[in-house]
Amino acid sequence: MCRRFAISWVLLLLALPGAARTRPHYGGTLRVEIEGDPWQKPNGIARPLVFDGLTARDSDGMVRPALATEWASADGDHRWQFHLRPGVRFHDGTPLTATNAAAALNVACPAHCPWSAIQPVGAWLVFTGDAPMPNLPALLAGDEFLIMLTMGGEGKTPNPDVGTGPFQVSTFANGALALTANENCWQGRPFVDAIEIRAHRSIHDQWLDLGVGRADLAEVPAEMVRQAQQQRLTVIASPSAELLALQESDTGALANPQIRTAIAAAVDRSALSNVIFQKQGEVTGSLLPQAVTGLGFLFPTDRDLNRAHELRGGLTVPPLALSTDGDGAMQLAAQRIALNLREAGFNVQTGNALRPDLELRKLPLAVASPPAVLDELLRSAGQPSPAASGADLASLFKAEREVLDRHTLVPLLDLPRAYAVGVRLRDLRIGADGLPNLADVSLEDAP
Repeated sequence: MCRRFAISWVLLLLALPGAARTRPHYGGTLRVEIEGDPWQKPNGIARPLVFDGLTARDSDGMVRPALATEWASADGDHRWQFHLRPGVRFHDGTPLTATNAAAALNVACPAHCPWSAIQPVGAWLVFTGDAPMPNLPALLAGDEFLIMLTMGGEGKTPNPDVGTGPFQVSTFANGALALTANENCWQGRPFVDAIEIRAHRSIHDQWLDLGVGRADLAEVPAEMVRQAQQQRLTVIASPSAELLALQESDTGALANPQIRTAIAAAVDRSALSNVIFQKQGEVTGSLLPQAVTGLGFLFPTDRDLNRAHELRGGLTVPPLALSTDGDGAMQLAAQRIALNLREAGFNVQTGNALRPDLELRKLPLAVASPPAVLDELLRSAGQPSPAASGADLASLFKAEREVLDRHTLVPLLDLPRAYAVGVRLRDLRIGADGLPNLADVSLEDAP
């Protein structure tokens, strides 16, 4: 299974003519444009450039050391010890210690954490939990647990943009974020001198700037990959990095599990894939991708409108509010789902309700082992994880089945992340989280 999982996260290397024979150049400014906020959680493009975690993921999704050099568990995974890398400093010169690392993690996760307590002991961080934490090293590689400076020395107020990563913040004004290379980064100095990230740029403007040489990297939404290719853009895409899912409340109008089951049966995944997302990604009825476990085919994906009608029966269901955490294709997908549910006899309205009954969301598929993928995905959805079990296929199937039988999370599509790349950019790889690894790129025309 590990081999199957590793293969599913194959490195995606942009190999432009002559790049394999040319050593990377130091210098230059990389120009990036995005639609959203570079600091957004999870997986804002600036976050892994400025901050590090105790652990990290390789491009194949495997956990490797980062700010922690080693770790070990005890007491049936109820206790973990992580040894901090010596000599690491934050961008402002503050040494990384177990005390300020613990403080950062307590700020990052003030409640409902995978652990019960963190204790700094010398150069070690000790995590203890009321329940076993078998996936803790993989979870700590996630965006949620990146380390930022939260304790100011000598009475100073800490700057929340200060981390230990390969780039440090220079300025952030008028939607433009300027990052400069961290000369003393523990990982070594990055190749480019600076990165300029222009936020809140429409896809049209991003592609226009890329075409005329004003940008080196632009976003390509999954539903626009074919359009980008038709426009002769050089596009690279990740494997499945996000799960499109419909989250159902289990209170109020949807407290009855029979109603939640009817809603799940009424959704037409194929229409979402073919019409809205232009056949990018894969239709799924499972939480974990087929490429991760090989079990995806065991979970049905076909719409069953007759069963939805039978389950709803004569039950009276109040009007339902459906919201989404995105725009563009996400809004269109929400409208398509609302239409599906109306055909099943539900009164559904889309919009930004304060307490929606249904939410269309994208959830991360980015950690190393299948149990850890499931654990992080459910944490992101605010849903309880199933009882801890092994990583064998039978245990994974049982865990997924347990979650899906609640009918509070309905998997719909596994989606990639994609980017359009300019002619100057060399050695770009896509991480396991679908983000471009900009710390290792170089520019062809750098001095």
